[in-house]
Amino acid sequence: MRKISEAQRFNSLEHFKINERIISCQPYGNGHINDTFVVNTEGGKRYILQAINTQVFKAPLEVMSNIQKVTAHLSCIEKDSRRVMSLVYTEDGKPCHTDKDGLCWRVYDFIEDSLCLDLPEGLEDFYEAAIAFGRFQRYLYDFPVGELYDTIPDFHNTPKRYNDFISAVEADICGRAKEVACEIEFIKQRKDFCSLLYKAHEKGVLPLRVTHNDTKMNNVMLDAKARTALCVIDLDTIMPGFSVNDFGDSIRFGASTAAEDEKDLSKVWMDLRLFDIYAKGFIEGCGGLLAGDEILLMPEGAKMMTLECGMRFLTDYLQGDTYFKTSRPGHNLDRCRTQLKLVADMETKWDEMKKIVEKYI
Repeated sequence: MRKISEAQRFNSLEHFKINERIISCQPYGNGHINDTFVVNTEGGKRYILQAINTQVFKAPLEVMSNIQKVTAHLSCIEKDSRRVMSLVYTEDGKPCHTDKDGLCWRVYDFIEDSLCLDLPEGLEDFYEAAIAFGRFQRYLYDFPVGELYDTIPDFHNTPKRYNDFISAVEADICGRAKEVACEIEFIKQRKDFCSLLYKAHEKGVLPLRVTHNDTKMNNVMLDAKARTALCVIDLDTIMPGFSVNDFGDSIRFGASTAAEDEKDLSKVWMDLRLFDIYAKGFIEGCGGLLAGDEILLMPEGAKMMTLECGMRFLTDYLQGDTYFKTSRPGHNLDRCRTQLKLVADMETKWDEMKKIVEKYI
């Protein structure tokens, strides 16, 4: 994280329409991308202040354009303010403010009486997360997807990710390819699979939709008492994409029985109960939006996102660990191996995964 002074925080807040006196602005949450602070006012109303990470999001105004349009659309559908992220605008009516240091700031209303979990504490939590992301798809089904910017170009372009991986193998700038020959071969054997969803899109089976692209459990706010889904947060990666990729990334992260960097691969597999409950919630949340052929591709979405993530971890390892943060030697390789183990496990359970989604059509 960057070092952001208290003076920078308070100076940024002067530009936003906050009518009560601010009494504190302290670091909040455990996000790894943006700098996040909770703002407390004299009257008790709270806000979230964020400095956008422009190393990751190189065009922050495009990010904010996407968020502004999508939240406005959602607000027309969902009248409960706790169920939509609400931007606080600047004094001159803009969704963000760029200061003299080049920091791009934004403010949201704080969602009170809510709960955010890094991992589900039970099947119902995972089901509610699925409802939230499915509902996100349903509410935005008629949004003109062509109006959205690609805030991270080719983010889930798996064929391109494969080509980048092959380039990293061939360059082998750190001399690590030899030690990961098995992992390289595993991915190469699935080259054709990497293009499957794009081919389905070209055939008209898989439409472009508004997608979230970071569908982890901690990007859903739950009601603190009822434990039901309130809204989806962290909207920076909203882009045109495939619904099954949003579904699949949740499965990759939430239906695994082990941490993403678990060294003991015997602990790593995909829990079919979690796959089932999430598929049920996601399809219900979509409210009939998804066609049968699209639903049938949900297992492919789960496998695609897991394979893509494994490729990305291995690519970074081969290139010297320059993208993902690491805390130990071989960290990215451990991450890669958990993802490839999940892919292999999915393949052994493929018929069961297919039957699960079929029953919800």
